[in-house]
Amino acid sequence: MSKKGFNTTNLHLDRKDNPEHGVLHKAIHPSVAYGYEDARELAEVFQGKRPGYNYGRQLNPTVTALQNKISAMEDGLASAAFATGMGAISSTILSLLKQGDHIVSSAYLFGNTNSFFGTIQNLGIEVSFVDATDVENVAAAIKDNTRLVFVETIANPVTQIADLLPIGQLCREKGVIYCVDNTMTSPHLFTPKSVGASLVVNSLTKYIGGHGNALGGAITDTGLFDWEQFPNISDSYKGQDPSLWGITQIKKKGLRDMGASLGPEAAHHLAVGSETLSLRMEKACRNAKAITEFCDKHSKVKNVYYPGLSSHPQHKRAAELFRGFGALFSIDLIDELDCFDFLNKLDSVVSSSNLGDTRTLAIPVAHTIYYEMGAERRASMGIADSMIRFSAGIEDVEDLLADFEKALG
Repeated sequence: MSKKGFNTTNLHLDRKDNPEHGVLHKAIHPSVAYGYEDARELAEVFQGKRPGYNYGRQLNPTVTALQNKISAMEDGLASAAFATGMGAISSTILSLLKQGDHIVSSAYLFGNTNSFFGTIQNLGIEVSFVDATDVENVAAAIKDNTRLVFVETIANPVTQIADLLPIGQLCREKGVIYCVDNTMTSPHLFTPKSVGASLVVNSLTKYIGGHGNALGGAITDTGLFDWEQFPNISDSYKGQDPSLWGITQIKKKGLRDMGASLGPEAAHHLAVGSETLSLRMEKACRNAKAITEFCDKHSKVKNVYYPGLSSHPQHKRAAELFRGFGALFSIDLIDELDCFDFLNKLDSVVSSSNLGDTRTLAIPVAHTIYYEMGAERRASMGIADSMIRFSAGIEDVEDLLADFEKALG
């Protein structure tokens, strides 16, 4: 049978797994404990000799169904779901790296990921931040103890796009894990496996869940990395298929030991929300393009940051790699305008810190989510004090354009 399309596969994945009573969505399983009539079976599940569930912190049938959806979306080998996107990132890094290891990271990085990388430097894991829009900068930073390269597809909030394909080729040559955060594009617009990613991060809270009603994150192993050559895998996890060593260690350390577990209710919300991912993304991308084209011509907007504009430094790269240009964009107002006054005049646009919602959201970047980073670091990332980040929703575009025209007027 030929492989079905993205939407068809996602919509019917639960049903094809024969859920209880023929339901079309995997049921919510709130139980924390799982009982066995034969105690030997329980022991075999703990030892990894038999599939099954032992404790809710590690495994849950509702979460497993969501993980299978994410793996299918990303064309991956296996996925692990976590309570948040940051739970997925931190659990993965702490599960796989140790003191003395080195990470090369994009300098254009989500604020909380940047903060976490600062934390692990205090624990003895070295991090080098580079301009990842050019592979040469990544190559120059790689050392003998480099274990992982970390980039985002579209940087938040200035929308720089990493040199994704050449970096993947470099990581393969060096035998280094290539971890790509796909949150800003989502699996509908881009599959990081296509550029050689070893691990793919998704904040499920954002576009995959899409309705601002559940937190969640996931890490997907694409199956491209040779874990037999990775020095940090514990002997405890080497008794199975080597292709599963990495994701097994992430699950055991990140879920069992660190406890960043996703609850079944949130997993259900995220799984159901994911069914309309492509529909929402297509509409949100069209809205973002229309608004940025309007702002790009407006006299009261100094700069517009959106890969869909031909003036964007990586526009050609985005057009070649992505199915669409994303729903995230930012603007700098002219000096005479106050960003707070502008935001307060918007009606259909909500001032909020989230993104990837059905509603269009906006936030003054320097004063909120990147405030803790400090002025010097913000300047190095191209974040001006007047910058406003937007996440386009699925409203009627005429209403959004009228809203911007009124607020800028």
